[in-house]
Amino acid sequence: MNRPENPTPDEPPTSDARGDAAAAERAPAQPIDWAVAARTAAALAPPGPRMSARQARAETEGLRAAAEASVPHVHRLTRLAAAEDLRDSQLLVVDRGTWAKANTHSFQALLRPTFDHLARTRPGEYRTSTHPLATRATATELGGILAWLSSKVLGQYDPFSALTPGPDGDRRPGSGGRLMLVAPNVAMVRAELNVIPEDFRMWVCLHEQTHRVQFAAAPWLAEHLRDEITGFTSAMFDKSESLSGRLRAALLAARPGGDEAGPADGAADGHGVPAPRGGLMAALHDEEDRARMSRLTAVMSLLEGHANVVMDGVDASVVSSVKTIRRRFGERQQRRSPLDRWVRRMLGMDAKMRQYQDGQRFVTAVVEQLGMDGFNVVWDAPELLPTEAEVHAPEQWVRRIRATA
Repeated sequence: MNRPENPTPDEPPTSDARGDAAAAERAPAQPIDWAVAARTAAALAPPGPRMSARQARAETEGLRAAAEASVPHVHRLTRLAAAEDLRDSQLLVVDRGTWAKANTHSFQALLRPTFDHLARTRPGEYRTSTHPLATRATATELGGILAWLSSKVLGQYDPFSALTPGPDGDRRPGSGGRLMLVAPNVAMVRAELNVIPEDFRMWVCLHEQTHRVQFAAAPWLAEHLRDEITGFTSAMFDKSESLSGRLRAALLAARPGGDEAGPADGAADGHGVPAPRGGLMAALHDEEDRARMSRLTAVMSLLEGHANVVMDGVDASVVSSVKTIRRRFGERQQRRSPLDRWVRRMLGMDAKMRQYQDGQRFVTAVVEQLGMDGFNVVWDAPELLPTEAEVHAPEQWVRRIRATA
C-alpha cells in the first residue's frame, strides 16, 4: 500500500510553502538539516502491504468513517464536552512516508526553543555543531529512526504541529493539532490478527480520538508539555561536555511517535514525550533532571492510560469482536523478533508499554472513587496533573483533589 491518498500533514492549510522556504533560508543554522531529515524519512520508509487502488481507497474511507463514528463513544465515555467540537484539529489518513516526513516537522517545533537556548548560551560550540556535514549526518540518523518507526505506528495525535511557526515566525492562526491514522499499518496488523476490519478500525480510532479530545479539553497542555521538554533537553545540553555527544539523546527524548493502540503495546510515544526509563537514564545528571523526567512520565501515563480506559470501555454493542481483538493483539506482542525487541529497548519502547499499564490502573482507580466527572478535573490546570508517585498511588491524588475541592 504505497499511498492511500495524498494528504500533506506537514504543510498545514494556512501555510505558504514559498514563504516557509524563504524563512528557512533566513533562519540561523541548526544542528539538524531538517530538509535532509524529511527527505530521508520519506525515502527510507518501507512500503506497506500490496493493495490495489480499490483496496487502498476502501481502507482510507473505512478509517475515516471509523474515526468519525468513534467520537460519540469517546464523548459518552469521557464526558468531556470538547468531544462535541474538534474542528480546530485535523484528521488525516496517511501512508508511512507521509507520517515519517510529518514527524520531522514535529521535531523541529519541539527542539527549536532548545536550539535557540544553546545558540545564546554556548555560541562557539553551537556554531561547530551546525557545520553542514554534521547537520546532514544527524538529519540522516533522525530520518532513519522515523522511517523505522513508520511501520510500527497505527495512529498518532500530534499536538505540536500547532506550535510550528509560520513564515513570519508566529504560530499559524487557526491551526490545531493533527490526528494521523497510518492506513497501511492498520491494514497490516488487522490482517495479522485476522479480525473484522470495521471492528479493528473502530478499536484503533477510539484510542486515537481520545488523545485528540484530551488536548481539546486541556488547551494549555501542548504548551505545557513543550515547556517541560525544552527544560529537559536544554539541561541535557547544558551539562554536557560535547553538544554532539548529547544530540542523539535529545532526539530520543523529544521523539514524536505514535501508538500501536493497545493496552500494553505502544510502538512509540504519540506526543513527543520521552519514555521514562531506558537509555535516557544515563542523561539524568541531577535531581532536577530526574524531576523533569518524572513529570513527563506522569503526564504520558495519564494520557495513555486514559485512552486505554476509553478503548476498553466499549462492549460488543460497539465493537462486536472486542474480546478477540484484545486477546490477539496482546498475543502479537509476544511474537516479536529478537532484533525488533532490541531496537525497542534501545528507543525506550519497553518503558512506553509500562505507561499504558500504569496509567490505566491510575485512571480506573480514580474513576471508581470520584466518578468520571471527578476525574476530569485533571484537565483543568497543570497543577492538577498527577505526579509519578500519585500515578502509582491513586489514592494520594484523590486525597489532594478532595482537599482542594
